[in-house]
Amino acid sequence: MRKIAFLGAGSFGFGRRLVSDILSFPELADSTLFLMDPAADRLDHIRALSERMASEAGLPAKIEASIDRRQALDGADYVIASIRVGSNLEPEALDVRIPLEVAGLRQTVSDTVGVGGIMKGLRTIPAMLDIARDMESLCPSALLLNYTNPMAMIMWAIADATRIDAVGLCHSVQGTSEQLARYAGVDYATLRYHVAGINHMAWFLELSQGDQDLYPRLRACLDDSEAFSRDPVRFEILRHFGYFVTESSTHMSEYVPYFLRSPEEIERLSLRPRTAESFAGQQSSREERWRTMVAESAAQPAQIRRSNEYGARIIHAMETGSPLAINGNVPNTGLIRNLSQGSCVEVPCLVDRSGLHPCFVGDLPPQCAALCESNIRVQGLVVRAILESNREHVFHAAMADPNTTAQLTLPQIREVMAQLLAAQRDLIPRSLAG
Repeated sequence: MRKIAFLGAGSFGFGRRLVSDILSFPELADSTLFLMDPAADRLDHIRALSERMASEAGLPAKIEASIDRRQALDGADYVIASIRVGSNLEPEALDVRIPLEVAGLRQTVSDTVGVGGIMKGLRTIPAMLDIARDMESLCPSALLLNYTNPMAMIMWAIADATRIDAVGLCHSVQGTSEQLARYAGVDYATLRYHVAGINHMAWFLELSQGDQDLYPRLRACLDDSEAFSRDPVRFEILRHFGYFVTESSTHMSEYVPYFLRSPEEIERLSLRPRTAESFAGQQSSREERWRTMVAESAAQPAQIRRSNEYGARIIHAMETGSPLAINGNVPNTGLIRNLSQGSCVEVPCLVDRSGLHPCFVGDLPPQCAALCESNIRVQGLVVRAILESNREHVFHAAMADPNTTAQLTLPQIREVMAQLLAAQRDLIPRSLAG
């Protein structure tokens, strides 16, 4: 009986979805699912729901739960991680409020890139390294399936500083491919694609239905105001760079220097920069959704449905030998030749009983590689800041970020980062807090 540890299982939506995914495979139905979350009340709800899923479906799965991470990891065969550091969304609100008040910096998602992504990296990379180091002693042969952001920074640091096997998982390729099928007017089941780059900035290098190239249909959307309005930033990137990118228009706008610097572009592309108040609303909405889902789950059968997430599918492929193709975030060991070696790239991977096998891509189109590399340099500086306890690299990372440098001067960037480091000194390594 395999043991699957799930760290951060207390999310009602994501936790329930991944447990349901695992139980949806008959070959995994006798697994031990060990759920872990520091929020005991939420963990109790997910444990109870998971037990109902198994019992109502007549499955032999064993459900265990604890707030003790080491207990969850001890002897695990697979480890799923989806964590946050900090109380509610207070750190994320600071990531937006301080830069906006101090220097007028506009961000949208503020999660994996830019000032917000840098600060989240400083909070989260140490916690993920602690998990990886616990795995080295408690389950050294286990595969880490990481869903935690900022994905590329975390996976880069884990590869550089630990010996565990790990893959970073996102759903932007699955979600975007479904959107592209709708834009192109084809049945999703018939869509074929080849995607590579970095997390949240991977490129649809090929898009087809059978022998038909579907890129002409996408380019036709550039002249269709209704279609363009659904995804304005990504269509604008397609217009000028020739390829469609995997992350949403809202998020993509802060990966590049072109859009958030200009009020006119913000209006033309219908962008909505975030505010601290929006995080307060998001937190309130999360709490309301939690209460609603708890009530609904108690009143309804605990149904098992399979989502498009990769995690359970990878475990199934490795346990059964049934081959699987995914897109995963892994070290760049020559997989994409014109991106920095050793960085974290998102590439096609094959999975079977022997494990996960990243596929060689070769060169990205040079213009796409240039955009990716501008973000890779920032990611690398954050990783170096953590691993080398180099506080100055935190400032360097912000000074190299495309969206930040498009809006702020160097003195402004230094002041913004100094205030953020001081405000979050309890959540980041002491050597970086100053």
